[in-house]
Amino acid sequence: DVTNGKKGAEARYQDGSGDFFQLREDWWTANRHTVWKAITCKADTGNAYFRPTCNDTGRGGAQAKDHCRCNGDQPNDDNPNTDPPTYIDYVPQYPR
Repeated sequence: DVTNGKKGAEARYQDGSGDFFQLREDWWTANRHTVWKAITCKADTGNAYFRPTCNDTGRGGAQAKDHCRCNGDQPNDDNPNTDPPTYIDYVPQYPR
């Protein structure tokens, strides 16, 4: 358990290459839902973050701005999608 003191964390994240992939993965696992909530909750209605998704016909590239599900999405009786998507890495990255 890396939360039980500095020595456990030092041993877990000892990385001579400087890449620290395990540290990033552990942080992301612990904070994924909080980051997703910060990105999506209380966002402006016209926020263009979301990918194109289904339109009224169930096909095509309509822009999702509040509810993110097709076929059965009931905007007045449904909750917005609060689970982070698993198909993209939505962590802001520095340009490389």
